[in-house]
Amino acid sequence: MAREPLDTSGFEQLVSNSNYCAVTAKIIYEGQKVHFMYREAPVNDTDSGWQFLAGTETDEYLADPDNAAMYRLNTIANFDSAVIPYLGYPVGTDLERIEGSNEFMAIN
Repeated sequence: MAREPLDTSGFEQLVSNSNYCAVTAKIIYEGQKVHFMYREAPVNDTDSGWQFLAGTETDEYLADPDNAAMYRLNTIANFDSAVIPYLGYPVGTDLERIEGSNEFMAIN
């Protein structure tokens, strides 16, 4: 499904790291908050390794490459600033939002 390019012109500079992260369209285009965030080993020098999910994505939804894309960490921080305190966490981090809050807890 073709989507309009994301207009980030009004975004604030919330994080200094300019690396990219994987984000689903549920967050970017539907405005859902991040429910899960996890960090894998980066695949290149511009990848942060972070992946963000709203928690409402089905396996079928995730299998469609049009439903996720790479965005700068600052972009996701502007959509959901609750992720900012966790962006320095190491590879292997797996977090879930505590329901009704802006805090995340480790899951494994």
